[in-house]
Amino acid sequence: MRTEPTSLGANDKMSSMRVTGRLLFALIAALASLGAMSQQHADQPTSDKEIRIGNVMPYSGPLSEFGAIGQAEAAYFDMINARGGINGRKIRFITRDDNSDPATALELTRNLVEKDDVHLMFGAFGTPGNLATRWYLNEKKIPQLFVASGDEELSRAEKFPWTMGWQPSFRSEGRIYANYIQAYYPRKKIVVLWQNDQFGRVLYKGVQEGLGDLNRHVLVDIAFDINDAHLDGHVSILKRTGADIFVFLGVPSTASQVIKLAASLNWHPVFIVNDASASIANAMAPAGLENSAGVISAAFLKDPSDPAWKDDSAMKDWFTFMDKYHQVESTNNSAAVYGYAAAEALTQVLKQCGDDVSRENIMRQAASLKGFHPSVALPDIRMSTSPGNYLPIRQMRLVQFDGRSWQPFGDVIETAFTEGMAR
Repeated sequence: MRTEPTSLGANDKMSSMRVTGRLLFALIAALASLGAMSQQHADQPTSDKEIRIGNVMPYSGPLSEFGAIGQAEAAYFDMINARGGINGRKIRFITRDDNSDPATALELTRNLVEKDDVHLMFGAFGTPGNLATRWYLNEKKIPQLFVASGDEELSRAEKFPWTMGWQPSFRSEGRIYANYIQAYYPRKKIVVLWQNDQFGRVLYKGVQEGLGDLNRHVLVDIAFDINDAHLDGHVSILKRTGADIFVFLGVPSTASQVIKLAASLNWHPVFIVNDASASIANAMAPAGLENSAGVISAAFLKDPSDPAWKDDSAMKDWFTFMDKYHQVESTNNSAAVYGYAAAEALTQVLKQCGDDVSRENIMRQAASLKGFHPSVALPDIRMSTSPGNYLPIRQMRLVQFDGRSWQPFGDVIETAFTEGMAR
């Protein structure tokens, strides 16, 4: 069954005393403002015939465009339940809105564990919120599975054995772009526009590590806030450097603005954007397909708005799923595909659990995936884990947008080994 995300608001990072006060406020607000469907859902009695999954997502706030991940996951579990569930058990997916706030994420997670008695937390979005809940979940021995973040700090099996990532690491992704520049543009001038948060910092750190001595060719880098009102000024400054390569590290809505702004200034550098922004529907098309032609990125999932996949059986299943279980305005949202793929991966883990859905066995099965291929992943992208490997997906493909479709080039890159670029 699915729940409607609740709406909570909070965004500050001042003193520890104020954070404590905000946590108490978040608890009061959560209890007072849960939507009718969500409250009814939580009040249902627990049963040994169900698996309770907790989740927090930014359904509101500055990163609300990624709330589509949680909505697709809820719809996916609706589909699983309609088919009889997993090993005879129905899924109860309880998702809450943390407004992209770590303090709220922590309080909501506590409620999901202590009040809703979830078997596990799954797919929570963002690095700060997952870091805020990691100590608590590991102390309680609650699986924190397939977090929606590429920060390697959330895949430290030896220190936090109950926390596991899912997607390729941001740091390794940054190194891929650096290795691409080294291979094809070793003496060209570079500028970087990066999102001023943990997500952007880790991506940029990977770029810097990969460039090595070529960092001397980075003329300017500018950090921007998620709601930055000065993007036009930033792009103008970057253009005046005369750079040949523009690396953008941020979210799709900002990427589309930046690509359009560069074109309006008649500036056409080699444009590199990170995977999260490489969506035709959410970034390339809003920026103008002609303006986006030539953009370089790295990917591990299929883009539902890419006509290259119109005859692909897995994407046909995706559109059928969207029509039946997740009727939204657009079926081309890459964030929704991400949620679908992550839910598919968790379903595989729960199937492997058989009749034993103890938290220990859920974690054991998550750490024993052998070459699992999410149906909407690019060809040759596989998930493999072990007790010492909590980075399930470690492969990406370089792709270039031709004005209509993403064209892959080069070989699949093992992101754990990006010191040398796969050719």
